[in-house]
Amino acid sequence: MSITKEQTKTGTHPQFFILVTVFFFWGFVAAANDILIPVFKKFFDLEQWQAQLVSFAFYIAYTVGSIIYLLISKALKADLLNKIGYKNGIAIGLLISGFGALIFYPAAQANSYALLLTGLFVVGLGFSLQQTAAQPFAILLGDPNSGSQRVNFAGGINNFGTTLGPILVSYAIFGSISSGAGADATVDSVKTPYLILGALFFFFAVFFWLIKLPSVTQDVPSESGFAALKYPQLVLGMIAIFLYVGAEVTIGSNLGEYLRVEDGLREDELAPYVSLFWASLMIGRWTAGVSVFNPSPTMRKVLTVVVPYIAFGVYLLINFIRGTELTPLYIYSVCVLAIIIAFFISQDKPAKMLLTFASFGAIATIIGILGSGKIALYALISGGMFCSVLWPCIFTLAIAGLGKNTPQGSAFLIMMIMGGGFVSMFQSWLSGSIGIQQSYWVPVVCFVYLAWYAARVKGILKSQGIDYESASTSGSGH
Repeated sequence: MSITKEQTKTGTHPQFFILVTVFFFWGFVAAANDILIPVFKKFFDLEQWQAQLVSFAFYIAYTVGSIIYLLISKALKADLLNKIGYKNGIAIGLLISGFGALIFYPAAQANSYALLLTGLFVVGLGFSLQQTAAQPFAILLGDPNSGSQRVNFAGGINNFGTTLGPILVSYAIFGSISSGAGADATVDSVKTPYLILGALFFFFAVFFWLIKLPSVTQDVPSESGFAALKYPQLVLGMIAIFLYVGAEVTIGSNLGEYLRVEDGLREDELAPYVSLFWASLMIGRWTAGVSVFNPSPTMRKVLTVVVPYIAFGVYLLINFIRGTELTPLYIYSVCVLAIIIAFFISQDKPAKMLLTFASFGAIATIIGILGSGKIALYALISGGMFCSVLWPCIFTLAIAGLGKNTPQGSAFLIMMIMGGGFVSMFQSWLSGSIGIQQSYWVPVVCFVYLAWYAARVKGILKSQGIDYESASTSGSGH
C-alpha cells in the first residue's frame, strides 16, 4: 500500500480531516434511526419486533452491499475500489444514500412502512460502499503505523454525529426542541428532514468528486476462493463483529421501548437519553483517538482523564441548548470514571482492551437488568462507552497474520455488520415474552462472547508466532 503525498509531522495527511465528514454522516443517520423506531411503532401500530425492522433493514444492507461489491470485483477480475479509486467510491456511495433518503417522501405520502424500510435499506447500501472505501483510506492517509489513531479519531467524529443525530432529527420531526412537541407527530413529519438529508448527501457526493485527495494505490495479489476462512482468528472474529455490532445496536435501538415502558416517557421525550447512549460511544472514541495528535506519554495520561469529561461536557452543552433539565444527567459522570479506569487497565493492547471493555460492558448491563430507576437506566446506557473501542480491537486481532488474504478477510468482517439487524430483532422479539428490561440479557451474552474471544485469540495468535501484545489497533467504528 502506498500514498503519493507527504504526511504531516504527526504522520497524518491534512486532508484526512476532510475524509472524516462521511464518518459524521454514518453516525448521524444510524442514531436517527432510534428516533424513527418509536415514531413508526406508534403510527403504524406495530409490535416492538416489527418496529425493529428499521434497524434490520438498515444493517442488513451492509451485508448485501458487501456481497454486491465482491461480485462486481469478481466480474471485473479486479478490486472495484482499486479500479475506480477510493474517493470516487465514497462519492458513489453518497449518491446511493441520497436516493435512499429521497424515497422517504413518496413513502410518507403513501403511508407505506415497507417503502420507508426500502429507503433505509438503500441508505444503508450507500453506507456499505462508503465504509468499504473510507476505512482503509483513513489508514492510508498517513503513516500506516498511526493508522489506528486516525480511525479512532474518525470514530470519535462518527459518534459526534450519533450524539447530535437524535437531538436534531427529533427537532426536525417534532418541530421543537421542547418536550411535548411531538405528541401528535405523524409519518408525514419525516418528509422534509429526509429531503434535506438527501440534498446533503448529493452535495457531499459532488464535493468528494471535485475535491483533490491524495492518490492511493494498493498492490495486493488477488486470491481465489475463500482462503481467508482457514484462519481461526478470522472465523471467530467474524462472530465477534456480528455480536459486537449487535450489542451496540440492540442496546441503543431498544432503549426507546425501555424508556417508554419502564420510565413512562413519550416518543418526543426520548432524544436526550438516546443521545446519551451515542454520546457514550463518543466519550470512548474521543479518548482512544487522542493519539492522532501525537501527545507525549505524560500528556496522553492526562488526556485519558480529561477528554472523557470534555466529551461528556459537549453532550451536556447540546442538551442545555435544547432546554433539557441537566440535573438528573450529572450522576452519569460516575459512569465516565469507569471508562477511564478501563483505559488504564487496557494499556492500549488490543486483546487486553477487548477483554477489559467487554467485561465492563457485561457487568454494566447486568446492573441495568437487576437494578431500577436511574441506576438501571444509566448502567444500560453506559454499555455504549464499553462498546466504543471494540471494533478496532476485534478487527486487529481477526486479520492478524492473514497476509495477502487480509483484503478478503476485511470484506468478511464488514459483512458481519448485519449483526446489528439480527441481534436487535431477536431482543425485540424476546422482550414480548420476558419484558424489555429482562431482554437485555441478549447484549450480556454478546459481551461474554467478546471477552472469551479476547482470551481465546491470544493462544491462537501465539501458536502462529504473532505477538498480539505489540499489535496496534486498526479498523474503525461501523
